[in-house]
Amino acid sequence: MFTGIVAAVGRIEAVESLGADAGLRLTVDAGALDLRDVAIGDSIAIQGACMTAIALEGSRFKVEVSRESLDKTTGLGAPGEVNLEKALRLADRLGGHLVSGHVDGLGEVVHFAPVGESWRLDIRVPAQISKYLAYKGSVTVNGTSLTVNSVKDLPEGPCVISINLIPHTIQATTLKYLKPGAHVNLEIDLIARYVERMLAGSTISS
Repeated sequence: MFTGIVAAVGRIEAVESLGADAGLRLTVDAGALDLRDVAIGDSIAIQGACMTAIALEGSRFKVEVSRESLDKTTGLGAPGEVNLEKALRLADRLGGHLVSGHVDGLGEVVHFAPVGESWRLDIRVPAQISKYLAYKGSVTVNGTSLTVNSVKDLPEGPCVISINLIPHTIQATTLKYLKPGAHVNLEIDLIARYVERMLAGSTISS
């Protein structure tokens, strides 16, 4: 589990193929992320996707990304900067919201521009997860816990959510590099999953 509070911006330095139609092995420079309490087998979120550290080399670590994960995420297949967060410990503060590190879908940036001292980010959300987004609810974008400021439903099921990014979020994450047309990893709030399940169970039992 994670909180969606990005601890550091690292960089994918090397990408190695694991074979035809297979995944990739990534070497990641952790940047300011302290790896002294990380062991092989521990979880680290990269751009919002939970990965397992398979090797540790000073300030660098390695993970293997399956083809399934590569097909359902963005930002893990090539060198570049990435948001990083170590797994949540029970004694840690929950500064964002409960995040599993399992990407639910890819959103598309439709607007990203400064508004006063902040930035406005509008994302088109695919139909299969749009129903889980709500005004003032939580959403994880590339591993960053954010608050939904508005939801506009579109024909055929998708929606566009609007998010306000404060200067600190811009400075401390890779979101600063977004442009219209870019894709982002989205994870819906865990609570929404349980609400749907409970409502479905109520319908079945009635």
